Amino acid sequence: MKRLLLAFSLFFVSPAFAGEITHKIVDSVQLTVDGAASAATRISSSYAVSGSNISATTFGGLTAPASASAAATQIQGSYDVNTAGQAFSFSESFTLGDTVSSGTTVTSGVVGSLPAFGNVTTSSGGVAGSLAGTLSGTGVPTVTAGGAGTQAVGQRSVELSVFK
Repeated sequence: MKRLLLAFSLFFVSPAFAGEITHKIVDSVQLTVDGAASAATRISSSYAVSGSNISATTFGGLTAPASASAAATQIQGSYDVNTAGQAFSFSESFTLGDTVSSGTTVTSGVVGSLPAFGNVTTSSGGVAGSLAGTLSGTGVPTVTAGGAGTQAVGQRSVELSVFK
């Protein structure tokens, strides 16, 4: 009977598993070189006139562009003083808008020609230079700095988990 109890008691003992311990090492290197970019916003044509004691015999304004690549042009107006000898004021303004452009192209990281628009923002591309990264099975990742507009990030992540 004692032997039977001894045999059944082994079912109630939980064995230790090596699977309850986890060790993980992750190495990574990220290298980035900024690209060239250009963003342009065309401005529109505008015409405005205001005044007092003035009458318009012919209003000025803008003509429609003759083609997609042509800009609007100003038409001169004709104005007269309403009451001769009285004070008057007059203001006229004209802004010539941008013509339609085919845009810019980027070749080998270089913007060859920029659009002549009213609002342009341009960024030059990065220069890789000596930018490099190395992963090693025995050590921490290493990175080598590059030229302007580059980033290098080396990372080692170590995880130890017991009784997960």
